Amino acid sequence: MIDASLREAVIALAVDAARAILGVYENDFDVERKKDASPLTEADLASHRCIADGLARLTPDIPVLSEEAEHKVAPEIRREWRRLWIVDPLDGTREFVKRNGEFTVNVALVEDGVASWGVIQAPVTGTIWHGGGALGAFRRERLDGEDLALRVQSPAGVPTKVAASRSHRDGRSEAFIDAMRARGEVEQLNLGSSLKFCRIADGGLDIYPRFGPTCEWDTAAGQAILEGAGGQVVDPRGRPLRYNVRDTLLNGDFVAIGDPHMPWRDWAAAAQKAVAS
Repeated sequence: MIDASLREAVIALAVDAARAILGVYENDFDVERKKDASPLTEADLASHRCIADGLARLTPDIPVLSEEAEHKVAPEIRREWRRLWIVDPLDGTREFVKRNGEFTVNVALVEDGVASWGVIQAPVTGTIWHGGGALGAFRRERLDGEDLALRVQSPAGVPTKVAASRSHRDGRSEAFIDAMRARGEVEQLNLGSSLKFCRIADGGLDIYPRFGPTCEWDTAAGQAILEGAGGQVVDPRGRPLRYNVRDTLLNGDFVAIGDPHMPWRDWAAAAQKAVAS
């Protein structure tokens, strides 16, 4: 478990990383390409350095797995880590490059495979979300602001509000949303980065199906916060996502849900049938 003073220190660290990101965002910047063709900017690296150095000072006994350093850690080494930080220094680099503001800083504490606490900070707005399954979930509008406790909402009727990735679309996720539409009115919001988890925790969205590739740093902080607000992030069999338990850092398919009683399994089955036909 993470105590309150360490939570606040890590939240402050995420805010520092956001300042480093904005220092690049507000000026011209170059865009490189990684081996997988995903974009990389100086903002990603500046945020990584800020967080990695800060966590090393705060918790020298807890290793850090960051998107911008994952290639340096062999699977057989990291799988021995019972506690670790999983970090996406700039989640939504494509949105950063597009300058639409929909990018975040993600930091999660993982303990025995469970994302027990996380913080997500949106650099452009300054909004902070943080929480964990045993701690509750909260939003504050600035670092020195007051926490607002969050709780997911049960859909009061129609439309059901579904999130879709703005820059990563796949046929199975689209089929899932089509299956929802076949059974009722749906309002779709296209949104970048881990903001989708935050909006479900806020009660502004109901569900986010994702059947395309993601990595563990894309979801760990969002899952912790959403679970703290009473939601779930589960695979198609209803099992919660777990972290640092496999050789790969790629997640399988998942659905992020506000109200666990939503008929998401029916929508997933209909989507699977549609894709297979």
